[in-house]
Amino acid sequence: MSELKNDRYLRALLGQPVDQTPVWVMRQAGRYLPEYREIREKAGDFMTLCSTPDLACEVTLQPLHRYDLDAAIIFSDILTIPDAMGLGLHFVPGEGPKFKNIIRSAADIAKLGVPDMEDNLRYVMDAIRITRREINGKVPLIGFSGSPWTLACYMVEGGPSKDFAKVKGMMFDAPLQMHALLDILAKSVIAYLNAQIAAGAQSIMLFDTWGGTLGQSNYQQFSLSYMQQILAGLTRENDGRVVPVTLFTKGGGQWLEMMADTGADAVGLDWTTDIGSARQRIGDKVTLQGNMDPCVLYASPDRVEQEVANVLAGFGEGKTGHVFNLGHGIHPTIAPENMTRLVDSVHRLSERYHK
Repeated sequence: MSELKNDRYLRALLGQPVDQTPVWVMRQAGRYLPEYREIREKAGDFMTLCSTPDLACEVTLQPLHRYDLDAAIIFSDILTIPDAMGLGLHFVPGEGPKFKNIIRSAADIAKLGVPDMEDNLRYVMDAIRITRREINGKVPLIGFSGSPWTLACYMVEGGPSKDFAKVKGMMFDAPLQMHALLDILAKSVIAYLNAQIAAGAQSIMLFDTWGGTLGQSNYQQFSLSYMQQILAGLTRENDGRVVPVTLFTKGGGQWLEMMADTGADAVGLDWTTDIGSARQRIGDKVTLQGNMDPCVLYASPDRVEQEVANVLAGFGEGKTGHVFNLGHGIHPTIAPENMTRLVDSVHRLSERYHK
């Protein structure tokens, strides 16, 4: 593998000094870029784009050609594991991801098994291998997965949900059944992420998108405990380097201390949590990632820069411990030029905090 030319992101995750605050953006390879929309149209549908390694590599690298980012994240989807389990993932325009086969009973769960990562999900590993070669050490490559709870939400609901009535109904009424589902998902996520690391992913992100819909005791029991199980089962060193792991629970600001105790190297923050307060609470234990509101990117470039300055000042002095990101994924209708201002502002304005 090529020598890493910019390891600022990995150093910050591991609590090591950096010259500038590193920056990348969730969903940075996506619909806000006209070049992405072109290749998406050429592919024909989203799953073809995801499952064609050369195309996934091309999309992964597109934002690096435009912006001075400190990391790339492999282009894929969090629902690849349930799809590989035979649930029949497809995307409905205007509605999002849907499954043909929905999990509603113990019998449905009993049919599930851990997918073969170099068979059913080889396309993800091939995309990582190709991207590592093509990125040529410019920046690190991030691999990722959805959390067991988040995957279960889609598998039981059959797609997106506003109230999570079916998955929560199973959790409350048949907790042993829910634990059986989460257990097979945790085993699958461990195998999936370890295969990504073996293929060349240099950092891992665990997206707990729907953990924040739970109350505290249920969050601990049905979401956090399984993420802790995953963290304990991950390969944490490869290719002569530590492989850092970031844990992100959207809406999880009240549980930061518990998240920091999982063994993760970093905790992601959404924009509803004050980054200064979060640093006081857990910042010495883990690196913090975040946390500008994605909607700031609808404002003027000057306002984008002002909010970048606010987030950096909120984190405060310190040569390490912060990875700049949005508080969730970038919206598909923002102006790409505002991303330029964001990335440039992070690097320029953060230098004073690292002297």
